[in-house]
This record gives sequence, structure tokens and C-alpha cells, in this order.
Amino acid sequence: MKATSPLSRVSVVLVRTSHPGNIGAAARAMRTMGLADLVLVAPRHFPHPEATALAAGASGVLEDARVVDTLAEALADRVLAVGFSARLRDLSHAPRDWREEAPGALAATADGPVALVFGNETSGLANDELLACQRHARIPADPAYPSLNLAAAVQVACYELALAAAAFPMPARARREAATGADLEALHARLREALEASGFLDPREPGRLDERMRRLAARLDLEKEEVALLHGMLGALSPRR
Repeated sequence: MKATSPLSRVSVVLVRTSHPGNIGAAARAMRTMGLADLVLVAPRHFPHPEATALAAGASGVLEDARVVDTLAEALADRVLAVGFSARLRDLSHAPRDWREEAPGALAATADGPVALVFGNETSGLANDELLACQRHARIPADPAYPSLNLAAAVQVACYELALAAAAFPMPARARREAATGADLEALHARLREALEASGFLDPREPGRLDERMRRLAARLDLEKEEVALLHGMLGALSPRR
């Protein structure tokens, strides 16, 4: 039986969200990265048709979302809460780079559920809300314009967590039949013949053309089908006899 992914023990908590479309977009961002537990703290408008529209295929995340009145309720059963904010605070935890912190947050799921906490679109997390979290995470951005859209911030945060979990490895490349040495030698001979026939190559003064063509073919890492295609092209371009 496949072990449960640690991502299933991570919730995204949106605090005082103003625009319902951002809730839907955040749900979609979560779903693409394998997260499904959404908690909404005192949202201004929810449920809402615009949230459903922007969630696209992630409407299930919205349907299962929990709505609570306070952040304390949302974090009551969490063993770790990470608050996201681009602003520096005098009385807050020291901000940490989220890419560096994501593996630790993922490891904490072994002890219990974890929360990623995001504030209002306009003002972000209030000081007391950030202090309710045990970590202050920042997503590196241009200092001249560091403010991410709420859904974009959720997307990046969830991506880094999924990356730390190695949740979605790249699919294996389809098996390819590489060209053999004999295939390449036949191609070089055919190409040389075509170049001589066209007048491009003077066989008495070949220079380093053959060497350069071999280097080019090596960089292309040709497959058998590609060699056959090049043979066909050379045949079509060769002068008719």
C-alpha cells in the first residue's frame, strides 16, 4: 500500500481574504502541487461564483474548504505554522528563505499537521497574526517590487514544498533508438557525395569540412529515424540523373 504523502498533512490558511477570485486561484495553485486542505479565516465573500470559476478543475478543494472565524481556530491542531510576509517586522520572527525552510516544514508533518499562512491581499498578515506562527517565511523577489499576488505566493510556496517532497518526478523519456556508428558513417558518406555533386565541396581541397560536419552530428545526438530522414532529404535535394 502506498504511503500517504506528507503533503496531505499540510494546509493552506488564507486570512481575511477580500477577493473571492483569489480564493479560487489559490485553490487551483494548491491542486496543481498536490495539496488539498484549504482553511479560510473570516473571508469577506465565500462561497462565491467567482471563486468557483477561478478554481477551474480544483473545485473539490473549495468544496472541502473549512471556514473559521479566527486564526487561532485554524492553527489549534497544527504542530507548525509558517507565516508568509514580504514585510520586515521589528517584533516578529526573523524572516527565512522559504526554499531553505520548506524541507524542515515538510519533515514536521511527521509530528502532526502543518499550516502555511497567508494574509489579506492588501495588508498581508498583521503583526499578531505573524506572531501566532512559529516561522516567518519570505519568497525572494525584486526588492523594488517584492509583493506577490496572493494566489501566486500560494503557488510558489506549494511548489517549493512539492519540490522538497519530490512529489512529481519528471516522466521517463520514451525509449529511443540511437544511431550507430555505421549509421553515421553512411550519412557522412551520403552528405559528402551530395556536397561534391552540388559543387559546394571541392574534393581536391576539402579543408576541415568533414571534421566540422562530424562534430555537428555528434552534438545533435541523432536517432535512427532522424538519420533516415536526413537520407531522404539529401536524396530529394540531390540532382536528378
